[in-house]
Amino acid sequence: MEKQLHLNLLASRPPMAGFQSGGSKMKMPGRKRDFTPLLWSQYFETIEDVEVENENGKDIFRLYCSGSSGPVLLLLHGGGHSALSWAVFTAVICSRIHCRVVAMDLRAHDVGKVVEALYGESPPPIMMIGHSMGGAIAVHTASANHVPSLLGLCVIDVVETAMDALNSMQNFLRSRPKTFKSLENAIEWVKSGQIRNVESARVSMGGQVKSEESACDPSVSNSIGEGIIEEEEEEEGAEESNKKRMKEDDQEVKKESFYTWRVELSKTEKYWDGWFRGLSALFLSCSVPKLLLLAVDRLDKDLTIGQMQKFQMQVLPQCGHAVHEDAPEKVADALAAFMVRHKFTEFKEGYL
Repeated sequence: MEKQLHLNLLASRPPMAGFQSGGSKMKMPGRKRDFTPLLWSQYFETIEDVEVENENGKDIFRLYCSGSSGPVLLLLHGGGHSALSWAVFTAVICSRIHCRVVAMDLRAHDVGKVVEALYGESPPPIMMIGHSMGGAIAVHTASANHVPSLLGLCVIDVVETAMDALNSMQNFLRSRPKTFKSLENAIEWVKSGQIRNVESARVSMGGQVKSEESACDPSVSNSIGEGIIEEEEEEEGAEESNKKRMKEDDQEVKKESFYTWRVELSKTEKYWDGWFRGLSALFLSCSVPKLLLLAVDRLDKDLTIGQMQKFQMQVLPQCGHAVHEDAPEKVADALAAFMVRHKFTEFKEGYL
C-alpha cells in the first residue's frame, strides 16, 4: 500500500521549475493532466460534525478522521483552506506510525472546546500541527494550555517574519480570479501557482471554493416590451393572461453554475496582527517538544537564538507555502521521526 501510494504521489507531482518548456523530456505530447476532483473518503476514514457552545450561541466544526489507536494528530489548516488540505498527508502519515488523525475545519478557532467536546475531561495524548494561520492558532492554543494532554507542537511555514509578507497579501488576494466556471477549472488554477502537487489540489480545492448559481429566466426577457392591457380589454384578456402566466411559471429556469471563494480572506485583515505579532517568542515559550518545518530558512532573531536549544527545525526545499500539500511524504517523514524520537509513538511494522 505504501509503495503504491508513493508511486501515486510521484506520478501526480508537477515538473520542477526549468523543465516545463516545449522541448522538455518531462512533457508528454498529447497527454492532458487530470484535474477532476477527488473524494475525501479516499484519504480519511470518517467524517463528523462537532457542536460547541460559545458566547454567541453555537459553532459547528467539521472533522475528518482516521485511525483508531495511538496519539491524536490534531491538524489545523491555513487561512482560506480547509481540513481537506491535510488529505494526502493523512494517508501518508497513517502508513508510517501508529496514530489517529483529526483534521478540523476552523470556525471561530475554538480548538480547546472542540477537543473537550470530542474527548470530555480525559483527552488522549495530542500532537498539535498547524499550517500558516493554523500554526499561529496552534501556538496560541498551546501557550494558553487549552489542550491539557498536549504532547508536542509542530508549525509549518509560519514564523513572525510572516508579518512582512502580510503587507503584500491584499495585492495577492486582489489578483486572484473572483470566480471559476467549474471545480476542475479552480483546481487547474490553484495547481498553477499555489499547490504544486496536483493530487492534493484535486482533493483540497473543493474545501476552498463553493458552488453558486445565477438564474437566467427566459420568460423575463420575453415579457419586456409587451403591451400593457388597457382597462377596457382587462376582462377579456384576463383569462388569456392567466394562461400565459401559468405557461411561463412552468418554463424551466436556466441556471448557470460557477464557483466562488468560500472564505473572503481580505475581510480577516483586522485579525492578522493579533495572529502573528509576537508569535516567535510565544512559540519558544511553549514547554512541549516543538518542530518547525519551513519552505525557506527565514528565522528571525528570537528563533535563531533558540533554534539549537528549544526546538527542532527542518527546511524542506522545492516547496511552496503549502509545504504539507506540496511534499506530504517529506512532512510525514519529518513528523514521524520527531514523534518516535520523543517516544510519542512507534513506527508501524514493516515501514522501515
